[in-house]
Amino acid sequence: MATAIAQFEQQFFRRINGVVEPLVSRGLGSPAWTPASLIVLESIGFKSGQRRRTPLWSLRLGPYRLISTARGKRSFWVKNLKQRPAINFSLDGRAVEAEAIVIASGYDNLDDWDLSPLMKRTLSLLKQQAERGWAFALLVPTDG
Repeated sequence: MATAIAQFEQQFFRRINGVVEPLVSRGLGSPAWTPASLIVLESIGFKSGQRRRTPLWSLRLGPYRLISTARGKRSFWVKNLKQRPAINFSLDGRAVEAEAIVIASGYDNLDDWDLSPLMKRTLSLLKQQAERGWAFALLVPTDG
């Protein structure tokens, strides 16, 4: 039963993403100046090694973008970022190179980063939610 639900969930999100991703990649619904907007996360599949493109809501926190999911361990983009945190994302129709700070149940790479005390405090609060099944990633731009 759980397998059938997981397969349905996977197919459901693939179909939605197949419609939304091309639009967001072109800049629709992803203005850089708004506090929240859609992005297209481009990661490398943790099993396949293939490029994966996932539309996600993001929250702007200064120069960073915060993404999250209530699906935690079941979300493939979380698994992908754990394996390879170097990613690209599309915002406002342009590609941005970034590194992902992943916060998920039993996992985070926070100690690898020199962040402001406020950002460290914010991410430590998110760790509490991650232990309840959520997952987060702070996208840190690496290009100019």
